[in-house]
Amino acid sequence: MLTRAIHPRLQASRKSILLLGPRQVGKSTLARALHPHRIINLMDDSLAIRYAKDPARFRREMLALTRPSVILLDEIQRVPALLNMVQTVLDERTPHRFILTGSSARKLKRGQANLLPGRIVMEHLDPLSFWELGERLDLNKALRLGTLPGIYLDEREGAEVLATYGQVYLREEIQAEALTQNLGAYARFLDVVAEASGDWINYSKLASDSEIPKETIRRFFTLLEDTLIVFRIPPFRPKRSRRRVSQRERFVFFDLGVRNALLGLHRGPLSPAEQGKLFEQWVLLQIISYIHAEKKTWQVSAYRTDAGAEVDVVLQTRSHLLGIECKWSARATERDLRGLRSFEAVAPQPVNKYLIYTGPTRQQFSQGELALPYQEFFSSVLPRLI
Repeated sequence: MLTRAIHPRLQASRKSILLLGPRQVGKSTLARALHPHRIINLMDDSLAIRYAKDPARFRREMLALTRPSVILLDEIQRVPALLNMVQTVLDERTPHRFILTGSSARKLKRGQANLLPGRIVMEHLDPLSFWELGERLDLNKALRLGTLPGIYLDEREGAEVLATYGQVYLREEIQAEALTQNLGAYARFLDVVAEASGDWINYSKLASDSEIPKETIRRFFTLLEDTLIVFRIPPFRPKRSRRRVSQRERFVFFDLGVRNALLGLHRGPLSPAEQGKLFEQWVLLQIISYIHAEKKTWQVSAYRTDAGAEVDVVLQTRSHLLGIECKWSARATERDLRGLRSFEAVAPQPVNKYLIYTGPTRQQFSQGELALPYQEFFSSVLPRLI
């Protein structure tokens, strides 16, 4: 197992943990690496049914333990009522520590447990990141197959496993959990939204392309967000600007391989146009992964004017405002900086302007913009921000 960025923090903590993340990102593997004394695997249907019928059984089992223990409840969203039982046990000042994993924020919200602040620490696990892969990072492979651990590290059958993710999980399990009754519309929506991943969302156009009502489209997006399949990227909204700034939002799939599998693009070589689009999304996903891994409160948005000037990522930290443009090319030119300069003109504070590209060297342009190899940005710039 590759060392996950959050592993040392989880290992050192004495708090109970709720570890969220989509299926197959490695939550169970990571949780088991913390050496729990007992594992309650709620993917076991018979076990899940027993706890669903009698949630109080869990409390009785905890009372029967004779020594302080670490208890893992894997995929707890399958029995949301257990959240209340965990809460009850914590309220009783139990000596036990709990590790909960879950892949559906929607199901956990329905559990209605008011987990005690300071007693349950929430963590988010993403697919393998730039920092976790290190020398094992093959960017072309990451853009095509994504970085779900069991897929990226499986040289022989990774692509085959990936093909089933969209079919089995995104389609069949959504239906099995009764998250939507109109599976045909949802299946059409998945194809359309996979193609639109990373784009500025025009709900009316998506509704027309998929023949699904616009309000249903919005509900489906919320469903994907609640099940941790997509991230919502809001538009950057300057308080005062003479320029008309787009108010549309963007969504990006949590893993590029899952997105590609829905479109049937994960087996063969990608076109240059697809690589450019995916590189932009990959950079954005690495920033989100870093924020999760380091427990940052940074805000991510994107900028676009009605005239077409864009900045792929706007990153607001406690002390800095960054405009980040991504380019799938070994060359960087002044023409690539139009969006950054437009953004600087409306920004409420000084902007650090970066062009992240695949070239080998750092370059500085006439108005202070820096073109950086993506490796340097992730290894030297991002970790130094406060």
